[in-house]
Amino acid sequence: MSVQATFAATLVDEWVHAGVTDAVICPGSRSTPMALALAARLNVHVRLDERSAGFFALGLSMATGMPTVICVTSGTAAAELHPAVVEAHQGRVPLIVCTADRPPELHHVGASQTIDQVGLFTTSTRWACDPGVPEESHIRSWRPLAARAFVEAHGGPLGPGPVHLNLAFREPLVGDPGPLPARPGPLSVATPAVSAPFDAPLSGTGIIIAGANATDDPAELLLLGARLGWPVLADPRSGCRVPGTIAAADAIVRAPQTVLPGTVVLLGAPWLSRALGEYVSEAAANGARVICVDPWWQWTDPTVVVGEFHHVPAKSWMKAALEGANESPFTGWLETWQVREAAAQGAIDATLGSELSEPLVARVLARHASADDFTLMVAASMPMRDLEWFAPTLEAPPAVMANRGANGIDGVVSTALGIAASGRRTVALLGDLAFLHDVSGLVNVPEAPCTLVVLDNGGGGIFSFLPQAAALDHRRFELLFGTPPTSDVSDVARGFGLEAREVTTLPELEAALNETSGSTMPTLVRVKVGGRAENVALHDAVNEAVCHALT
Repeated sequence: MSVQATFAATLVDEWVHAGVTDAVICPGSRSTPMALALAARLNVHVRLDERSAGFFALGLSMATGMPTVICVTSGTAAAELHPAVVEAHQGRVPLIVCTADRPPELHHVGASQTIDQVGLFTTSTRWACDPGVPEESHIRSWRPLAARAFVEAHGGPLGPGPVHLNLAFREPLVGDPGPLPARPGPLSVATPAVSAPFDAPLSGTGIIIAGANATDDPAELLLLGARLGWPVLADPRSGCRVPGTIAAADAIVRAPQTVLPGTVVLLGAPWLSRALGEYVSEAAANGARVICVDPWWQWTDPTVVVGEFHHVPAKSWMKAALEGANESPFTGWLETWQVREAAAQGAIDATLGSELSEPLVARVLARHASADDFTLMVAASMPMRDLEWFAPTLEAPPAVMANRGANGIDGVVSTALGIAASGRRTVALLGDLAFLHDVSGLVNVPEAPCTLVVLDNGGGGIFSFLPQAAALDHRRFELLFGTPPTSDVSDVARGFGLEAREVTTLPELEAALNETSGSTMPTLVRVKVGGRAENVALHDAVNEAVCHALT
């Protein structure tokens, strides 16, 4: 029997008791005690590249809502988890990060695979602990250590996020666990009573902006909007983009005739839309009351001046708001927004037509994911913006997930595969560069029901919307920003064993989505769309058409 094996088995036993179901393990020697303990009790996913594995674990946690354990060996293996840890930190995704380490006597003496791992992720974790080499004299601390790691990851004072356990082990690393220490009693986390006080009742003209994780009850949010006579502007990640809400908010607020509201309520994460942020900022500058409801003090949009913070769960706030809402709202304001929404959607449909483009693909995938009960994973950069701007309202909107914490394109393939590995049928929308950036996620590709829809526009599309595109000559812009890929996306996918399909028309895209929807293995659908300059022109045309329709 091994003290180290008993220690590792105790941690895992406590996590299983708390509801943890999955672990991601990367091959390594020093992590053997934890790897064996995890494999004995949890659903284990073995990935070769630690950077990719971190995002795979991130996807599992996003899908399950529970912390996933990620276990790696010492040295640079631990450092490669940093991008995923940062994303989990800023995106409020629970993770339990276990990095194996050498014992103290092997540090600073030239031992291989040995770096200073204490505090490796300090600024990006909810909690971190370096308990030292397991000793039997410390056996009573093992379950509290595991319990605190779970609680801090699942929902500490700053909300869900990553915790880091740096676990030192001595050789021999293989052993059998002995009897586990008894569990002291049921874990209890105090939840303080909450209320949503109002400095003044909600009345007059207002809007409710629902971002990601705004609420788990769209019907209640719509009821509040109807009771107040206010429109609900629904981000696709909010789960609230149902009929009756405003989907084309980005295009509508660009129209000069759009009237400013007297009150703005912010729920969930900020939208990507710069136009909507500027609209709210202008409203605030003209005296609007701006209310932010966020239990974790995490509102991060620097363009919006918030006058009131309510640090309570959205559900509690909405209940109080409903109780105090005016029984006779001014309905003309809400009806005006709904009319403008219908006109904007008509203009969008007419402008996009049926020729494949980046906005149209986002629109089609939202409908496909809704109809077939898929989870839709969307890359940051332009795909997320196109979904935010162009996805329609749907009776049963799909669950939409994205790495929007740090908002980078790193790890998109791995995150999508992690979501699918949870059992959710998944379709991912990403660009060619985001796909190539994360090809290590396809090594030993896991069995997972995931369709990767890759928009091939010949490089980094979002840069064409930025001032750099006009300020630099074409050659320099392409070298530094456009970066057209020299690797063929389909060939790369086939090289890793994926089936790859290429589509150039809307019927071909719809057929490919339908034909791959029942696959249990990842597949790739490469969508050839117009060039990046053409895409900018199309976005401008859509906004111009909406402005014209609202005039």
